[in-house]
Amino acid sequence: MRVRDGKALCPGLIVLAPDPAKYRNVHSSLRKIISIYTDKFLAKSIDEFVLDLDGYPSLARSSMREVARQIKEKIKKEIGEWLTVSIGISTNRFLAKTAAGLRKPDGLEEIDRDNFIKVYSNLSLIDLCGIKFRNGIRLQKQGIMNVLDFYKAPYWQLKAAFESINAYYWYLRLRGWEADGVVLARRSYGNSFALPRPLLGVAELSPILSKLVTKMSARLRRAGFGAKGVHLAVSFRDGSFWHKGNKTDKLLFDFRDFYKEAVKILISCPHRKPVRELSVSAFNLVKNNFSQLDLFQDTLKKKSLIEAVDELNKRWGDFVVVPGRMINTSEVVIDRIAFGQP
Repeated sequence: MRVRDGKALCPGLIVLAPDPAKYRNVHSSLRKIISIYTDKFLAKSIDEFVLDLDGYPSLARSSMREVARQIKEKIKKEIGEWLTVSIGISTNRFLAKTAAGLRKPDGLEEIDRDNFIKVYSNLSLIDLCGIKFRNGIRLQKQGIMNVLDFYKAPYWQLKAAFESINAYYWYLRLRGWEADGVVLARRSYGNSFALPRPLLGVAELSPILSKLVTKMSARLRRAGFGAKGVHLAVSFRDGSFWHKGNKTDKLLFDFRDFYKEAVKILISCPHRKPVRELSVSAFNLVKNNFSQLDLFQDTLKKKSLIEAVDELNKRWGDFVVVPGRMINTSEVVIDRIAFGQP
């Protein structure tokens, strides 16, 4: 079940274990009960659901636990006492699923900021969904022996263990941020770069940010997308981490517009210390058909210019035509893709 309490997004999962012969009828009955509380829900499998109650009256009148108890009571009353249901509540889907597994087969558990340390202390690495034997070995090689170590590990240590974007996802999951949204299509495009030397401040970082944004936006346009959101993540040399995403009202497709949004986010960063890694991505993807014209600028003219630049770079090589701020960055940012496939 996924609900919102104040500002915290609190998902939870309902895990069922009925008689296999009755799965189909039970699944339909569960959907009927769930729809009483929200029309925003996802069937993760035949016996697992994620509910989003954000903005629905059922949550406004009750606490998360009370809504969960009501659902459990309705299931027993309308389907049968024989059906056991485990419900987990937390600040993201991963922790909600973990909570749902703490007291099977008929539990109702919550992982929140008051008890997560205690819960983590009682779990082994392989108790976590997604951490199997091989990942466990990778973590242990980096000195991460248990879930509490996993949580306390800085981002650079997780990066050394996973050697992929999974380090970023695990960093978010264990801190309660949502990293496991429904994947029905491509969700984002992005690039990242580990700095060969520590850089500090917007002036030093902006040329690198410009090149990352230029590469990212070119791939985005090549796939026929624009975006209405920009996300920036910064990993610092002292092991700390900061990130922020901004949504935009207008559709972005020009690398200059992406750069403006990314720089705004970078300026808003409260930390001024040496940077280890910089990552930028575009989200809220929209098929870019340019059907919506802008009142204050010639969108079609801008489109033609960007297409001409893309064509020149495609014909003569990447970064033949680039923004002036990217001068002298050709040997600094290597061509690699960090946030998914090309």
